[in-house]
Amino acid sequence: MIETVMSMALPVGEVLRIKKNRLMPDGPLEQGKRLCIVTGIHGDEMGGQYICYELIRRIKAEYDRLTGIVDIYPALNPMGLDTYNRGFPTFDFDLNTMFPGSPDGGMIDDMAHSIVEELADANLCLDIHANNMHVKEAPHVRVNDGSNEKTMEYAKSLNLEAVWVHPSNVVKEGSLAYALNERGVPALVIESGIRMETDDVLCNKIVDGIFNTMKCLGVWSGKADITTEPDIWVDDRVEFINCDSTGLFIPAVSLFSQVKKGDLIGVIAKPILGAVIEEITAPMDGMIFTLRRYPSVREGAMIARIVGGSHD
Repeated sequence: MIETVMSMALPVGEVLRIKKNRLMPDGPLEQGKRLCIVTGIHGDEMGGQYICYELIRRIKAEYDRLTGIVDIYPALNPMGLDTYNRGFPTFDFDLNTMFPGSPDGGMIDDMAHSIVEELADANLCLDIHANNMHVKEAPHVRVNDGSNEKTMEYAKSLNLEAVWVHPSNVVKEGSLAYALNERGVPALVIESGIRMETDDVLCNKIVDGIFNTMKCLGVWSGKADITTEPDIWVDDRVEFINCDSTGLFIPAVSLFSQVKKGDLIGVIAKPILGAVIEEITAPMDGMIFTLRRYPSVREGAMIARIVGGSHD
């Protein structure tokens, strides 16, 4: 059932509407559980759109297997999606820095507040995102280190190769996931590929994982095969690599490459000189799980992330 959960008049005489598709059993709820799937916070992240489509399609095909409520919100930033804009158009706000919002603030604050209130009684919220234009990243689930055992169980059930446990003191305040976790609503972030693109294989793998999570939560009684046992990435296993120069990044490795400490990750070249001005090497053994894809860099730009062991 399609419902409008929030509407707001716009200065141009139009109306902003956030909608959800509520899927629930025809009969009584066995456990009364509610799963919320949200995406479209950033209007250029298309993977979540495919995931919503495929998830609804599969549930409808076996509707009698549904035992709880699944609320799907494909477009939390409908204006961004309509205009292919990562942020909120005209105002140029990143909506994912505005939560939990306030009913006494401006339009965006009120919108963010309404979204948090709408999700406040969920048993679990999955927030689906994609990477920005500058980097490629291995798909993974993100949680913070304050998550309880049940939330980690849900994260492990999502059929991705890794769960990245962020330290609580660096989790992005202002994000929807942060705001919900602060309210006591378990929230997981899924990284589903690269913005402006859909990867059907990856998206279907994530949908498979969501069905497994639905079964763990008690809202699905159908088949839900899961084959991936995720690696758990904690803070001391992850190293960020940034450059010290401005120029052109030329990679020497690819995403998922295994590297040894001291191996060449890439170089920064100065086109006008026809010369390499910086060599970037691996600070430890591990796997490249984030790699810059946009070649133009400025001093301090992130080049890569490695997951592996700690420094010697």
